[in-house]
Amino acid sequence: MLLAGCLLAAGGVVNAQDPIDLGTRRELMVDRFLIDRLDGLELRLHHPVPAGAALRLDQPWEGIVSAYVTVIQDTNRYLMYYRGRPSPTGGDGAPESREVACCAESPDGIHWTRPSLGLHEVAGTRQNNVVLVEPKSVTHNFAPFLDTRPGVPAAERFKALGGTGADGLFGFVSPDGVHWSKASERALITEGAFDSQNIGFWSSSEQCYLCYFRTFRNGVRWVTRTTSPDFLNWTKPEDMSFGGAPPEHIYINQTQPYFRAPHIHIATAARFNPGRRALTDAQVKALELENPRNYDGLKNDDSDAVLLTSRGGTHYDRTFLESFIRPGPDPRNWVARANYPALGVVPTGPLEMSLYVVRHYGQPSIFIERLALRPDGFASAHASYQGGALTTKPLRFSGCELEVNLSTGAAGFLRVEIQDPEGNPLPGFALNDCPEIIGDQIDRIVKWTRGGDLSALAGHPVRLKFVLKDADLYAFRFRPAQPFQ
Repeated sequence: MLLAGCLLAAGGVVNAQDPIDLGTRRELMVDRFLIDRLDGLELRLHHPVPAGAALRLDQPWEGIVSAYVTVIQDTNRYLMYYRGRPSPTGGDGAPESREVACCAESPDGIHWTRPSLGLHEVAGTRQNNVVLVEPKSVTHNFAPFLDTRPGVPAAERFKALGGTGADGLFGFVSPDGVHWSKASERALITEGAFDSQNIGFWSSSEQCYLCYFRTFRNGVRWVTRTTSPDFLNWTKPEDMSFGGAPPEHIYINQTQPYFRAPHIHIATAARFNPGRRALTDAQVKALELENPRNYDGLKNDDSDAVLLTSRGGTHYDRTFLESFIRPGPDPRNWVARANYPALGVVPTGPLEMSLYVVRHYGQPSIFIERLALRPDGFASAHASYQGGALTTKPLRFSGCELEVNLSTGAAGFLRVEIQDPEGNPLPGFALNDCPEIIGDQIDRIVKWTRGGDLSALAGHPVRLKFVLKDADLYAFRFRPAQPFQ
């Protein structure tokens, strides 16, 4: 029997009187879910920094409207999927305009190459990285994911969704991410617009497959969600809510479990601003944007990316309304549909994770740029030189040590007090018992004068009070006991 829905997400809706059960989960400063009080601090959005071109889309089977990028880490390799369309102006049925799904690969998420797969002849050659050419509606927005469901058959380790308009979304499966076959002859999801990248994944916190896809509500591009226990049968779609945020065109949502805290779904979403023109006539002329070799209408709109989060269910949190990924100083990114992020935030080093974004959309110079950010570094609880404090709601944890991801100035610090649910400091864990923590680490263990072992407090309701000066707290977790070596 088809399930009516999914299990409640970890860290989702809880009774106001009950302590929040953290277990050993890592918690990020991307929303106010755990926060009871902020005194003199602010939640601050951080911005990934440019780290160079990952892939220039200059091959005959790619083209100036290559888009809808997905990046996946699969153990010791990285895969990048994207749409290719050699001609943006030919009719949809013309051979030179045939949209295809391409796949690049990397050993580290930094250096990318195109494997010569030899699977399909496109633009007069089989020496290409094309993995799918039909059906046409699927290759337009083919979006794979690595299925992390326990017990998934080896032949279905990779899954994908693709499709547009009345055709609906079709499912595909693959053992290796290269050779794909249909999961079913019928469309799996049919109630939607689907004319953008539509995202699927297995949610470990909700224990089901989720799909976030394109709809329209009151003339605004919206996000709608459906769930499935088996990838084949999906529930009636429900619109996502954005709280009190103003309605904006969310062109692609890019919702994904964050790899260091999968109960938190991070959405690096493209925000489209139709009719909002940034370029002057002189800039349009200098960039030759009205040349027929470019995509039509580039000058008329602009776009960037924003950060949304969800802890399950049909609600997005929009703590941060400002731009997460800006167009930047390059005028070629101040055009329609540029700066659309890839699906995928992946580790690319012990102190770095990477995101990817399409730059120069609709122009011959189109490329995919890599952006870098510290692990957990989407946002922080930020303290100025004057300092301040963050106090959590009552919570319950397992594990034996408190680990923090922090950065301080040379004159700054972080200290932690552990309190009972009424806000009284516990003996031995008061603020004055915690020496100042100074430095920049993603995995610093907090210690008090009696040490850092918190085993005796595990399972009991407590509050945490973080006191900061000239510092940022990005995340924390209660680290589980390490196995004896």
